Amino acid sequence: MSAVERRPYKQVARAQAQERTREALLETAADEFYANRWQSSSLEALAARAGVTKQTLLRHFGSKEGLLMQALARSASQVFDQRWGVPAGDIEAAVENLLDHYEDWGERSLRIGAWRNGGAPALAKLSQMARELHYDWVGYVFGPFLEGVQEPAHTRRRATLIALCDVHTWQLLSRELGLARREVHATLTSAIEAVVAEAK
Repeated sequence: MSAVERRPYKQVARAQAQERTREALLETAADEFYANRWQSSSLEALAARAGVTKQTLLRHFGSKEGLLMQALARSASQVFDQRWGVPAGDIEAAVENLLDHYEDWGERSLRIGAWRNGGAPALAKLSQMARELHYDWVGYVFGPFLEGVQEPAHTRRRATLIALCDVHTWQLLSRELGLARREVHATLTSAIEAVVAEAK
């Protein structure tokens, strides 16, 4: 391979290495933030956890705040892509999607929910945004079953679906009651089917 041919290869390898570094830093930042350790985590500690230097962190993100903002934006994008990756009107697929989400994000979702009534205003705002995203997802995925339903039945059914799909319902069924995933899936599916099957 000539020097000319090696140059693009090296550029690609360098870009891939930089992307891996960014991902490691973003993941570390998200882990520390959602574990409520962000305030006590120094730039040096964050960099060390990601396997890089403080200078590398600053070169990529400029500051600790810059790292956090991009980490939260990345998390929000990941959640949105995963939650909206299910077709509207498919109850079994919606429940499968929901359980996948909570198995990956359940603990973080519980922490985010706890910020709603306490902590810094920025955390309360983040908690409210997460809650609204959940409401929007319920409206999207179960929307076909709510079309044409008159009030007050529409509001009541929407509220019931939101509660059935809430992270605390998942926590109760899977953690406190110890149901296996297939049983949680069957329980939620049958409950949701009962709600949407009510006469309009």
